[in-house]
Parts: sequence; structure tokens; C-alpha cells
Amino acid sequence: MSAYQSSEPGPFRVLLQKGDFVDSARAGRIVPYKIYYPADYNPGKAPVILWSHGFGGNRDGASFLSRYLASYGYVLMHITHQGTDSSLWEGQKGHPWDILTKISISRETTLARFADVPFVLGQLSDFATENPDVGRVMDLENLGISGHSFGAMTTQVMAGQMFPGIEGALIRAFEPRFRAGILYSPVPIRHLLSADIPDAEIYGPIALPLLHMTGTQDDSPLEGFGYKERLRVYEHSGHPEKSFQIIEDGDHMIYNGTRGKLGENPLRGRHEDLIKITALAYWDAYLKEESRAKNWLAGSDARSFMEEDGTFQITQK
Repeated sequence: MSAYQSSEPGPFRVLLQKGDFVDSARAGRIVPYKIYYPADYNPGKAPVILWSHGFGGNRDGASFLSRYLASYGYVLMHITHQGTDSSLWEGQKGHPWDILTKISISRETTLARFADVPFVLGQLSDFATENPDVGRVMDLENLGISGHSFGAMTTQVMAGQMFPGIEGALIRAFEPRFRAGILYSPVPIRHLLSADIPDAEIYGPIALPLLHMTGTQDDSPLEGFGYKERLRVYEHSGHPEKSFQIIEDGDHMIYNGTRGKLGENPLRGRHEDLIKITALAYWDAYLKEESRAKNWLAGSDARSFMEEDGTFQITQK
């Protein structure tokens, strides 16, 4: 049997911790966090993976995925980004999606969201010291980043993708402390730029290996583009190591563990298994450097694992 098959939890009991980081350099901006970590982890220290939520989300999303990964020896830190989080719709009448479609987010708010990531990285050492239960297992030299939708865009920017600044000129906010990333519903940004800027100039500067996950029903709830547009990020990424997984009939919300206004998905359980297992193999390969994971991804096992459920492809050095 292939090494990566089981969607069952791993050997480690998972514990949770919530709190807030406060950025005094940005007028006391609060960045709430939620950590999933393996209890009684004894093989050494566990890699740390940041999770960035989608538009209108918060630190509580994608628990199905982070509980699973933590049970196999990872520390997952979910953060909430003020200004693009669930506070935009909480307590208001109507469905959250209807409310969110009427909200315009300023460029300043988006850039502040991006800045949350290096700020949180700067807090991790003190946090680990002050919270020894989780801190003792945190490998702060071995960091990954991931996110869903707007969180995928955040991950793309941390990986080196160009993005328009306040005045419209392209800027780069590459965060070299990360070793790899996963994009759950990558976000093309053509709609933010003039037509004369080629895709290679936007995505070519990506300098981290990334796994791009999407599905054939992964339409954007806000811009309306389909999953093939999401693959533009993969196609033009400049890093020589990149992968994609396309889930047949996978929709936008399967990565967050909630449905929004989408109807019930009878394949939800299977889709979540595909996401969990592929993500675990990817992190094992790029953060733990396990040869069995590298072989699983690069050989026929990952493609066979998908079978009729979709497509997997990897490009390596």
C-alpha cells in the first residue's frame, strides 16, 4: 500500500490554544491566533505552518485540515486579519455572502493584511518561550505558509508574487523565512492590473515551492472567474518546483470546511480526504524532507491516489 492513504488522525493527540498578538508599531493592531499542536510530541520539534483565512473568514476556518496535520506532527497557527475578516458581516441581517459582495476593500486594508504575516513571524520566538507547552515543540527554523482564497493570495505575496501598492506600482513583499506553501484556491490578480503587464512579471518572482489546489467547480464567489483562471498562478510561477491538484467537482468552500451559500456537496468527505492526504505528503516532503513523501509526490502514487477524482502534477528540479 502507498505510504499516503489514510484520512484517519495520526498518532498525536491535538490540543488548541487561542490568543491575540498586538502590534504596537501599527497603532495596536490586534492579530488573533488559534494554534493546533501535537501533544506529547517526542520525535523532536514540529514544523510550524501559518494559515491565512479567506475574505470574511477568521482563525476558526479549515479545522478539519489543521487537526489532521497537527495529529501527524505539525503546529498550525491560524491568524485573523482585521478588516477582511468575519467582523464585516457578524451581527448583520442577511447572508454573509450577500453582505460581502457589497463591500469594497481598500488597498491599504489589503496591504495591512499582508503585513500581519511578518509581524506574527516576529512574535513566534517570544511566544514559544512564554507558552512552553506548545513552544517546546515549535521548530521556528522550519516554517510553511498556506491559506484559502484571500489567504491563498496572501500566501502568493509572501512567496514573492508582485502586487500593486498604494500608488499602483508593483511591489514585492517576499518573506524568505518560509520554506514552502500551499494555495487552497489560488487567486489570479489580473483584475487589479492594467492589461499591458504580462503574467510572467506578476507571478515570475515567486521564489517558494508552492502546491496549488483547486477544483473544477472552484468559481470565485466575488469575481466570478473559474478554476482555469486560478491555474494562471501555477503556469507563470517562476520557482522551478511547483505542483497542482485539481479535484473533479471540487468547489470553492471545500477547503474551508464550511459551505457558505453553496448547496450540500455529496462528495465533501472524499474531497476533504484528498486535500488532507495530499497536503500531509507535501509538507512531509518540503518541511520534514522525508524521502517517502518526495517519492510519493514525484512518482505514480500521487496520480494513482487521485484516480477518477481529479489530477495531480508536480514539477521538480
